[in-house]
Amino acid sequence: MEPLFKNNQAVLAGEVVSEFQFSHEVFGEGFYVLHLKVSRLSETGDVVPLLISDRLVNVQEAILGKQIEVKGQFRSYNKHEENQNHLILSLFVREIHFLEEGEESPKPNSIYLDGFICKPPVYRMTPLGREIADLLIAVNRAYGKSDYIPCICWGRNARFAGNLPVGTRVAVWGRIQSREYQKKMNDHTVVTKTAYEVSISKMESQQNNIAEA
Repeated sequence: MEPLFKNNQAVLAGEVVSEFQFSHEVFGEGFYVLHLKVSRLSETGDVVPLLISDRLVNVQEAILGKQIEVKGQFRSYNKHEENQNHLILSLFVREIHFLEEGEESPKPNSIYLDGFICKPPVYRMTPLGREIADLLIAVNRAYGKSDYIPCICWGRNARFAGNLPVGTRVAVWGRIQSREYQKKMNDHTVVTKTAYEVSISKMESQQNNIAEA
């Protein structure tokens, strides 16, 4: 594995809930979007977009409803629409494994990131009095590129993260989650959109080590 790949590692396993949708092509290699539903401990689940090469899997094959495990990197890119830049997130798949009936992944949703805080953390309290902090972490990629990954943490981790200055190098462990929200458009209509983020269970900085919240 190339050194930079080690700073962004994710594993997801679940049910494929969409067909392949063409995204783009690079030097004759086609990339497709696939949506994977990953179960939580509760009855809800997270639906995470995957970006997968046609060199990894036959995109003409019927895959809807199948159980798969994928390994790769959580990546971002900016999409310009409605006079604004929108951060688009997906799991860039490097390995795919079709699960047999009854086979389970030991890590159905896990991610590790090593990067830098690139905007001031936002610390707040929920209406129920729970501490929460929002972070944006820049993770370096090859060829001078970076991925910008929104993260959220709770409790002691939130209190700790809320005091970290921009530029602090952090390592985080957690899970990828999806969250629906309502957005009011320019024509006053309200649409439902989906945000993706990393829910942090453990984090470390160069100065401190915070255990699981």
